[in-house]
Amino acid sequence: MGKLIIWLLAAGKMGKLLMTCGTMLLSVIAYSWIYGWRYAAGFVALIFVHEMGHYAAARQRGLDVGAPTFIPFVGAWIELKELPHDVETEAYIGFAGPLAGTLASVACYFVARDHDSNLLMALAYAGCMLNLFNLIPISPLDGGRITAIISPKVWLAGVPLLAALFFYHPSPMLILVAVLAYPQLKEALWGNPAKPATYYEVPRDTRINYGVLYLGLVVFLAMMSYSIHSMLAL
Repeated sequence: MGKLIIWLLAAGKMGKLLMTCGTMLLSVIAYSWIYGWRYAAGFVALIFVHEMGHYAAARQRGLDVGAPTFIPFVGAWIELKELPHDVETEAYIGFAGPLAGTLASVACYFVARDHDSNLLMALAYAGCMLNLFNLIPISPLDGGRITAIISPKVWLAGVPLLAALFFYHPSPMLILVAVLAYPQLKEALWGNPAKPATYYEVPRDTRINYGVLYLGLVVFLAMMSYSIHSMLAL
């Protein structure tokens, strides 16, 4: 019986690994039809690094979390089997993804510059833009999870940003984000009775620190995106 349980556990872990690898491969194939396999593989790798940032942060905080799952042209996510118990933990996990993704994008940038690689420079630009998009302050994007530590009402500022982005570049992905954001916006306006009253209680210094880090990362990614775009346009 003991061996059977061990085998089932191992099979379960193998199944999760196969799910991650399989959905990653499916995403590479889907993106390669449009962008070519080299760019597709690099882009999916950048998404993987971003998601593993969330994964590592969640595990560090002792939460039960599943491996990343990918959906072509939508992105990827990790399954939080155990939700954060307070807003600081939520912000910590939310910040880890864009931070890891930014580091990977910057690494692509420096390697591209040293080796004069247009492919890596394009990936650096895509990575910066992807992480910048994720920092829009509206839940369920990472920016919403981070800014919740300041106040859920910050999510209301993300609505005009999302609308402006949609009018500038209409996309089904933006509609999906808006649909998923609706319940969160209701929480920003009227609260969520399901969450304990202590959920949003954090020291003022913690709010300030996360706010500064969030704004700093947004500014940095915006500057990097603009700079790399200028290089690609030459």
